[in-house]
Amino acid sequence: MADTEIVGKASFDRIRYAQLWEDADVLLAALGDQRGKTLVSICSAGDNALAMLTLDPARIVAVDMSAAQIECLTIRMAAYRTLDHAGLLELLGSRPSARRAELLDRVARTLPDASQAFWAPLRTSVVRHGLGGVGKFEGYFRIFRRYLLPLAHRHATVDDLFVGRTKPERARFMRERWDNWRWRALLGVFFSRYCMGRLGRDPAFFDHVEGSVAAHVARRAVHAAVDLDPCDNPYLRWIMTGTHGSALPLPWRVDHFDTIRGRLDRIEIRRGTLEAFVATRDKANGFNLSDIFEYMGSEGFAAVYRSVIDAASSGARLVYWNMMVPRRAPADCAARIRRCRDIEERGKAMDKAFFYADFVVEEVA
Repeated sequence: MADTEIVGKASFDRIRYAQLWEDADVLLAALGDQRGKTLVSICSAGDNALAMLTLDPARIVAVDMSAAQIECLTIRMAAYRTLDHAGLLELLGSRPSARRAELLDRVARTLPDASQAFWAPLRTSVVRHGLGGVGKFEGYFRIFRRYLLPLAHRHATVDDLFVGRTKPERARFMRERWDNWRWRALLGVFFSRYCMGRLGRDPAFFDHVEGSVAAHVARRAVHAAVDLDPCDNPYLRWIMTGTHGSALPLPWRVDHFDTIRGRLDRIEIRRGTLEAFVATRDKANGFNLSDIFEYMGSEGFAAVYRSVIDAASSGARLVYWNMMVPRRAPADCAARIRRCRDIEERGKAMDKAFFYADFVVEEVA
């Protein structure tokens, strides 16, 4: 199958992403009204599948080829059922906690035996970093935060990044206090294709990338620190500090906690590729496709894209991100797809997960 191309190249036996690095606010705005409908989501750490419950769908099918990523969603669902909101944030790592071991044990006791066996060896890491901090990608940012960021900026300067300012004031802060030669050198080395591939993502994820990864990250960092307000950005805050401030990702916010907890039985988890869902001949009204198309060659992408269209109901929305590999509807699908330009532009302007270069929303004609 075309979307299994990456399976033979990258490792999927450990948690790669322990939290979602795609903005659920942007995703939900793009999916639109989905009350009573069927949605499909790439699982990853599960946060955006949980966020999609706030759209009041009849069903969400969460798909992932990685058993480790599926376990992230499984334990999140158990945590929503078992803990109050404050406890959930502490277990996830969004807030400091002296009782994370107790919270983890309470949740783990409700899991199936296989899930308990998966999390048992990770107990020390979860207690130290939270469920949202135990992935390879989060570990990559932890190395950056602990060992490299102090070479460029003092703690006081990092804290000042998250002081409320107007856009002109943020531009001045970036120019006069942040964007020094040490910061630029740090970006050039640590966010290179080599370092990010081996420490953060996987070398195979960059097979189809052209251009400098570090230069791309540098441009997007300016967008996050100037065009957007860092005070409102939970993703930037976690990268720089290891926890969230007052801003939280959408599914972790208190105003959505009861809604998500009350609708957990609408999530159906399937281990396998996206094409495995297509093969069931189910139809869906909306797809959260994450950034999976970046990991495919052009022919594989086209084949998977066509199969998704075949599994989509009329009017279904396809939502996905591109970081450095440009992917949009193949030419032979143009007549079947309408590009939602206004939604895309609004999404890109507000997207707090700043490292993506493009945000794509397409509707099945």
